[in-house]
Amino acid sequence: MVPAPLETTRMRERVRAVMDRAVDTSRLVGAVVLVAVDGDVVVAEAAGLADRESRQPMRVDTVFRLASLTKPVVTAVALALAEEGVVDLHAPVTRYLPEFRPGLPDGGACDITLHQLLTHSSGLTYGFSLQRDDNPYTRAGVSDGIAEPGLTLADNLARLATTRLIFPPGQGWSYSLGLDVMGGVIEKVTGLSLPDAVQQHVGTPLGWRESGFEVRNPENLAACYADARPVPLRMGAEYVLPRLLPDGGTGEIRFAPDRVFNPSSYPSGGAGMVGTAREFLTFIEAVRNGGEGILSPASAMLFGRNAIGDVDMGPQARGRRFGYGGAVIMDPDAAGTPLCAGSFTWGGVYGHQWAVDRARGLSIVMLSNTALAGMAGAYPDAVVAAVCAG
Repeated sequence: MVPAPLETTRMRERVRAVMDRAVDTSRLVGAVVLVAVDGDVVVAEAAGLADRESRQPMRVDTVFRLASLTKPVVTAVALALAEEGVVDLHAPVTRYLPEFRPGLPDGGACDITLHQLLTHSSGLTYGFSLQRDDNPYTRAGVSDGIAEPGLTLADNLARLATTRLIFPPGQGWSYSLGLDVMGGVIEKVTGLSLPDAVQQHVGTPLGWRESGFEVRNPENLAACYADARPVPLRMGAEYVLPRLLPDGGTGEIRFAPDRVFNPSSYPSGGAGMVGTAREFLTFIEAVRNGGEGILSPASAMLFGRNAIGDVDMGPQARGRRFGYGGAVIMDPDAAGTPLCAGSFTWGGVYGHQWAVDRARGLSIVMLSNTALAGMAGAYPDAVVAAVCAG
């Protein structure tokens, strides 16, 4: 049931207060938040600046580099192709990409399934999850999909195939380049580029005009900033953000924001899209509502369903398991969230988070231009709390 006008006004005021506080304290440079309840957009707020140096204000229709918000979209394309019988999600990747054969940790051979790619249970990982001083992905020249402009998909997959898995497929969980590999599978089986496949299966049915792998209106694209004090730092052509790893070591997230303007850069199925908050909201709303022209109800319901069983996602994901497209809230108390059990959510490294709570009929999109503060921690937690309060 859509909240009454007074309740909606209070929700909007609470969300706006969180956004203004984040901007006023320089946690974020700028942000957009959209909230839909039972299909009605009840919050549509923009705060701060899209580009601090040119004083360009943030707008609800500002375009962002979406980073890992790409993943659920490409997952939906894979599910649509499975519905059509074009791919079998439980078949090995080598059925479609015969040369993609990374070895087990001991060097032995194995099979990775498409399901394991989509759920990050393949044994692949990301370079930023490995120690910067001893990084096999760096040695192999593997891209995480947000830097290394000009690298082709074929070259990146060939490099990734020379590495060893960090665990046998299906026996662990690690956030990974699995969706980039899935992008290669989609291109192979459809004969389309990944951007064209996404447009055919998602963009056109949803009426997208700005979202995809190409920046159609560069003047409307938000600049990129990184956490720093007293104010966030603007990223240059390249930016390296140190990342504390769970084992106490240090990794590095490498950004190249202008990668999106290089037509020879491969379309990363895990991180390559750009888009607006409103168009991404149409996507998660379609999923929440049972597919709505892009998926069957059965496939749409896989979003929000545990797909990895009892496999532990690590101490930073307590109360969560991974499904298709995002993490699933299994135990809200353990997860420390007001979202209901069965809700699903994920983020994007440039400074984004989204969530769907089917029990409440609720979808939330939080986009910002500040990594990593807009993605995880106090700010997105406070937005979700503001939406769910009352």
